[in-house]
Amino acid sequence: MIDATITVTGLRKRFGPTTALDAMTFTVAHGQVTGFVGPNGAGKSTTMRVIVGLDAADEGSALVGGQPYRRLHKPLHHLGVLLDAAALQPSRTARDHLLWLAHSQGLTARRVDEVIDQAGLGSVARRRAGGFSLGMRQRLGIAAAMLGDPAALMLDEPFNGMDPEGIVWMRGFLRSLAAQGRAVLVSSHLMSELQDTADHVVIVGRGKVIADTSVAQLLAAASQGRVTVGTDDPAAAQVLARSGATGVTVTGAQTLSVTGMSAQAVVAALNAGGVTFSEVSAHRATLEQAYLDLTRDAVEFRAADGPVTR
Repeated sequence: MIDATITVTGLRKRFGPTTALDAMTFTVAHGQVTGFVGPNGAGKSTTMRVIVGLDAADEGSALVGGQPYRRLHKPLHHLGVLLDAAALQPSRTARDHLLWLAHSQGLTARRVDEVIDQAGLGSVARRRAGGFSLGMRQRLGIAAAMLGDPAALMLDEPFNGMDPEGIVWMRGFLRSLAAQGRAVLVSSHLMSELQDTADHVVIVGRGKVIADTSVAQLLAAASQGRVTVGTDDPAAAQVLARSGATGVTVTGAQTLSVTGMSAQAVVAALNAGGVTFSEVSAHRATLEQAYLDLTRDAVEFRAADGPVTR
C-alpha cells in the first residue's frame, strides 16, 4: 500500500484580521482512526482544505505521503476525501457521478460498481443524486473517496444525516479501514461515535492543537482515578479517609466520590471497616466530557448558561 501518512506542520492561515490556523501541527498515522474535533471556528475545515490545496497556507506545510497534495500523481490512489456531501451534479445518477470521477483517474467501471456495493448504494445507483437524503449523499461521498483504493482517507462530518443503521455501518466501516492499515482522519461533532470508533484524537481550538493523544489516555486522564461508592453508612467517609483516600466527596443522598484509591482498594477498605455498600465502580469519563473540559476557553460563541450556541 502507498505511504500516505498525513503530516501537518506549523500551518498558519489568516483570513483578513482573523487567524484561522496558528501553528497547527499533527500527524495522522496508518492503522488507526484519528478523530479531529473542536468547536465551531477552531480551524478543522480550514486545515482539511489546506491539506488538499483548496486553501493556501501562509506558513507551514501539509503533506500526504511526504508530498503536497497537488504534486500527487492520481491523487485518489493516495488520499480519499469527503469534505462536502452536497458537492455533486444533482442531475447525474449516483453511478454516473462516480464514473465521471473514475475516468479522471484512469479507473474502470468495474471499480465504480465495487465501491457502490461497498457503500451500500446498489439499490439507488441509477437514481439521480439530487434526490438523495443527506445520509445517502454521505454514502455516495464515501464511495467517491474509496474509488482509488487510497492509503489514507479524510472525512469531514461523515456521520451527519445518518440514520441509526447508517451510523452503525459508518462506525464499522471506519474501523475496517484502519484495520487494513489505512490512515483515517475523521472530523465530527458526535463525540459518542468517535469514542467508539477513534484510536487517537486531535482536539483543536482557535486554530491551535489543544490535545494530541490516544483516546484511552485522554479518558484515563479525564477520569482522574475517581471511584463512585453507593452507601448509606455514615462511617464510610471516615473509613476511606483512614485507608488512604486523598478525597471523599458526598455527591448524592447515598453516593460518595472517592479519589486516591482504586475500586479494588475501596472494596477492601469498606469490608475491613464493616461498612455496608451497594455499589463500587471506577468512574469512566466520556470523550464528550473530556472534550468540553479541554475546549472550555476555546469556543467561538457561548450562551450565558454555558453551552455552545453555534
